[in-house]
Amino acid sequence: MAIITISRGSHSRGKEVAEKLAKKLGYECISREVVLEASEEFNIPEVMLLQAIHNAPSVFGRFIYGKERYLAFIEAALLKQFRKNNIVYHGFAGHFFVKNVPHAIKVRILADMEQRIRAVMEKDGSTRKEAIKFLERLDEERVKWSQYFYGMDTRDPLLYDLIINIKKLSTDNAVDIIESTIGLDTFKTTPESQQFVDDLYLAAVVKVSLVDKHPGAEVSAKDGVVYVNVRVPEILKEEIKREVESIVKSVPGVKDVKVHKMFSFQYEV
Repeated sequence: MAIITISRGSHSRGKEVAEKLAKKLGYECISREVVLEASEEFNIPEVMLLQAIHNAPSVFGRFIYGKERYLAFIEAALLKQFRKNNIVYHGFAGHFFVKNVPHAIKVRILADMEQRIRAVMEKDGSTRKEAIKFLERLDEERVKWSQYFYGMDTRDPLLYDLIINIKKLSTDNAVDIIESTIGLDTFKTTPESQQFVDDLYLAAVVKVSLVDKHPGAEVSAKDGVVYVNVRVPEILKEEIKREVESIVKSVPGVKDVKVHKMFSFQYEV
């Protein structure tokens, strides 16, 4: 069993690879429905979540903690799916959320620019110049998005376990390569690696519970014990600690909570 994330540029045939791979392996293939689930579960307008994914720097730069709030919802929804294993995910930043998960294989699909240009021209009836401009804008937005939220560049090869250039390969070839790779022992699910994903999910759910009142809180979890770092004014330190503990303990699955560090500061008068 494994988690497979497929990152790709627009019109790079990554969606096709993901769907073929899932069908061949008998895995579930997911993408945009994760956003829909987050919208329904947390009562957030879908359009806002989609804007958080595609237009983050321009849209959420105007709101304090806007990006933290919406990403917390999406991360919780995505990790909920990943807990099930046997998942092929393509699209929005899946590899960011499972970067340290042992049984997650992070794949990047590359396509020749000429192939991408032709695909846009055929799909939209665009001129060559229009297609180039469209792809350049999309690529730039995706780079800005990842840098804005995570300080990472999606083009960095170190983010991935496997990079496949399909210029000379077919999508079926790409599927075969990925299938062969996930058969390696290093990507097999173990009780320890599954617990790691469960802890990530619990931390994400706790983050959602805190994000409205403490959007800057840092949350982690290990074996059901949740650790929270939060920045608070010195005068409210104990009050906020009790509040955070109360909120976190109400989350299903939490065995204990440690307000690990209280980064305090003084108000300037």
